[in-house]
Amino acid sequence: MNWLDEVRWDAAGLVAAVAQDVGSGRVLTVAWMNREALIATATEGRAVYWSRSRRRLWRKGEESGHVQRVIDILLDCDGDAVVLRVEQIGGIACHTGRPSCFYRRLTDERWATIDPVLKDPKDIYGA
Repeated sequence: MNWLDEVRWDAAGLVAAVAQDVGSGRVLTVAWMNREALIATATEGRAVYWSRSRRRLWRKGEESGHVQRVIDILLDCDGDAVVLRVEQIGGIACHTGRPSCFYRRLTDERWATIDPVLKDPKDIYGA
């Protein structure tokens, strides 16, 4: 059996992909992969996702330079989610300029920002 056949792709041909910092264990982002993205990730050693909004492959860092270098690719017990253990180049994973896309914590029934912006998105992506 081909390793890709062990992945349980959803009806759209996608699988959830969690990027986790290899050093800290912190979850950086959750994205989607199709077969082509997972193959490219395994082959290139960098995170490649399927952008549902752009309808194309998206190499993390292609615009920002904040590449995710892949250390390990893990498949969960049900085969319907992957974890990418990554080294986050530049320390910024979120398009908001923060270290993680998960920068808001529920506190007293409201979302509180817990991570500062490390770099203004305008400086990363332009105006």
